[in-house]
Amino acid sequence: MEAAFAQASAIADQRQKIEQYKHILSTVFSSEDDVVPAKKFIDHMLSDDVPLVVSRQLLQSFGQDLGRLRPELQKEIAHYALAQIQPRSVSFEEQVLIIREKLAELYESEQQWSKAAQMLSGINLDSSMRVIDDKFKLAKCVQVARLYLEDDDAVNAEAFINKASFLVSSSQHEVLNLQYKVCYARILDLKRKFLEAALRYYDISQIEKRQIGEEEIDEEALQQALSAAVTCTILAAAGPQRSRVLATLYKDERCSKLKVYPILQKVYLERILRKPEIDAFAEELKPHQKALLPDNFTVLDRAMIEHNLLSASKLYTNISFEELGTLLGIEPPKAEKIASRMIYEDRMRGSIDQVEAVIHFEDDTEELQQWDQQIVGLCQALNDILDSMAKKGLAIPV
Repeated sequence: MEAAFAQASAIADQRQKIEQYKHILSTVFSSEDDVVPAKKFIDHMLSDDVPLVVSRQLLQSFGQDLGRLRPELQKEIAHYALAQIQPRSVSFEEQVLIIREKLAELYESEQQWSKAAQMLSGINLDSSMRVIDDKFKLAKCVQVARLYLEDDDAVNAEAFINKASFLVSSSQHEVLNLQYKVCYARILDLKRKFLEAALRYYDISQIEKRQIGEEEIDEEALQQALSAAVTCTILAAAGPQRSRVLATLYKDERCSKLKVYPILQKVYLERILRKPEIDAFAEELKPHQKALLPDNFTVLDRAMIEHNLLSASKLYTNISFEELGTLLGIEPPKAEKIASRMIYEDRMRGSIDQVEAVIHFEDDTEELQQWDQQIVGLCQALNDILDSMAKKGLAIPV
């Protein structure tokens, strides 16, 4: 091996030198179970005996041919190559990119999502040595985020989606833009920002195109997005904002075909949900949507308790802590605590009498009637103006 390297480095003609090294490289890859020749080849390419223009070309060929090796050998040699190149990585950015992509592809085929993401995240996207277009940067950021999301790693995925957010606004690539939206919705979902996630999922479900670039959008994918929007809305903190989103979803005819429609209907109509209904809904949820919170309630438990409490506020004028606890299936002090938090956050109207241990609910019917009267007054005033214009013979804009 050493003699072959010495012979090749002694050749003066650059084209012949490259051809000789390519011949050596082919013998390296023919040694299927021996990593030593490959490591020696890498060391020689990075030595002072080989001109930079030659070593770049040969290491590029080396990276492209890595797939010919068995997976375990491929990993060992690729990691060795990256470690050896690291001190001079600025000079070999294109070669590092090829090796990292090959290795990421291998990890992805083995469903080692986080390792594949880590491999791609090591690619320098802000290089001053070569021109990288924004489309390539966006594609890599979205790809890394998608890989992290396969392992439900919202923290690392969010870091790359935040990078992508600076590029997506000027992107004309519809497939990448859609992938970005899906990743962002999933990150919000994993971080339990359910209402924001629901709005993102719903936006995705309304895509009208069925062919975006080379990617075909099927009805099942849109139904999944719509179903995810419904699930996230039900799990969101009870309150006026959630009620508005529930109304939008309930009025969408597509929702009636979903498996979760019965519970959507009951939540929208502010009916109290019983345990069998909640248990049936729980079977459709993902692990993070059933995670245990610091107060020893699961995400689902808290959402259902808050919903039932809000529903109870529409049925009762007042209720004791003990009766409320029985209704919600929890201890009275916990019921009081949840009610006080919802009142404090303006998600429920009412007051708490701790002396009598009673919660008084306030009805917002009067406010709604006042709001309706104001709308009627505005419409009447507008009608009077239009009548006055008609009498004067003025053109009325339609």
